[in-house]
Amino acid sequence: MMAKRILVPLDGSESAEVAATLAAELARGSGGGVRLLQVYPVPEHRVSSTGRVVAYADQEMERLSAEGRDYLESVEAQLAPVSTETVVRFGVPEQEILVEAEAFDADMIVVTAARRSWFERLTGSGIGEKLLHASPVPVVLVRSA
Repeated sequence: MMAKRILVPLDGSESAEVAATLAAELARGSGGGVRLLQVYPVPEHRVSSTGRVVAYADQEMERLSAEGRDYLESVEAQLAPVSTETVVRFGVPEQEILVEAEAFDADMIVVTAARRSWFERLTGSGIGEKLLHASPVPVVLVRSA
């Protein structure tokens, strides 16, 4: 399959970066590009032990966005010369991945899948397994070591 627009959700793990490298190789072969995605939970106010607000949700969101962009740009540099884009989103990971796949008009999603027990695979409790069932585009699961 020749995918020209490949979405790669990253979670900061080494295995996710291996998935990004695989996606870059697929994109290079098809003359396509890769969009790297980092999804964070929507932050809440950070409160000290005395109950005082030390960071508001919007400040925390700004901090996480900057942190995510820095991380994604470091991965992006490793994938050169493949055309890449980076996006940071907030929300439920599997939902945001599907929203971004649609926004990007992705042909494929390449995601890491942690080694799981047979029961976890059967129940589809991992993000990769959930995407396999919910995604309208092909999902490539890259198993972590």
